[in-house]
Amino acid sequence: MKLFRLSIIVVLILSFTSCKVGRFFVYNTAGITDFKIFPKNEIQKSDSSFYFINGIEKKPKSIKIDSEEIGFDEFLKDQKTVAFLVIRNDSLLYERYFRNYDEESVVASFSMAKSVTSILIGIAIDEGLILSVDEPVTKYIPELSTNGFDKVTIKHLLQMTSGLDYDEGYFNPFGDVASFYYGTKLRQEIFQMELKHEPGTKFEYLSGNTQILGLILERVLKDRSISDYLQEKIWIPLEMEYDASWSIDRKENGIEKTFCCINARARDFAKIGRLYLNKGNWNGKQIVSKKWVEESTKVDRTAGSERYYQYQWWLPSEDGDFMAQGILGQYIYVHPDKNLIIVRLGKKQGKVSWWNVLPSLGKAY
Repeated sequence: MKLFRLSIIVVLILSFTSCKVGRFFVYNTAGITDFKIFPKNEIQKSDSSFYFINGIEKKPKSIKIDSEEIGFDEFLKDQKTVAFLVIRNDSLLYERYFRNYDEESVVASFSMAKSVTSILIGIAIDEGLILSVDEPVTKYIPELSTNGFDKVTIKHLLQMTSGLDYDEGYFNPFGDVASFYYGTKLRQEIFQMELKHEPGTKFEYLSGNTQILGLILERVLKDRSISDYLQEKIWIPLEMEYDASWSIDRKENGIEKTFCCINARARDFAKIGRLYLNKGNWNGKQIVSKKWVEESTKVDRTAGSERYYQYQWWLPSEDGDFMAQGILGQYIYVHPDKNLIIVRLGKKQGKVSWWNVLPSLGKAY
């Protein structure tokens, strides 16, 4: 009888593999190889590549964890790290890969894509495709007018202060995260979204905000995909070393999962950090305005905004540093005063707070 019930459960799960619940049970939790299970849009690199200089290796001899000194390489490996890069003054001071990963290994960005989406919003504003962050969301997505979004601005979405009613829980197969991550109808999911409190009154980190930004981008780009825009405005100008991809919700007429799911290599993620380290300038060419970079990474406590978050970038300390962050411990950390970039990619977060480790390393370098 137990075997029969188990067989029924397996059949039901397999029969639902095309829907969000089925995918949730089959794949269970997010992993850094999830780019293999989703349809995607390809992002091509340019004909020429920018390379960081191979500098003299510099690393801490050890790191202290729970009063115990442990070798730096061993520490990174123990924390489920797959790639770790330290770049200062365009020189690679440290580059290590673990768990059979190397410089050519593709890793899913998870929520580091939120920061990239913010860059694209900034470029769209620079180009006049979007007039201002103060514009209402409903100008671009009128379908949300009936849901009370008339007071929600693009800035609210960027700062995560929209008042969105969205469940960020990662272990509920029927929740919003499952719908957005595993579902195949992202546009329809957006049209059904509602608010739970007044916009501009409270910070709450919710991936739904960034996906709405993605739909705004799609609307203003018209005949170009968001991936095409990323390729044209960032991937090619930044002379990435490798092609990349962006996972979409479905093969036919799919939209990019802008809250997550850019799939690339560690060195190319580092170039995103270099762009912002240099205030949006890439070797003499302004890719995104200096004003946008500064607005995106400054401390702002007004209108419900929190000190540690601004325009889809995290601000981990009071030292002017900032970072992109993904759920399994993916980080692009930038310390402007030290001219420093750190990229950490992992299979899991590990058992340490990277919010403490990365700023500490930034000071040490």
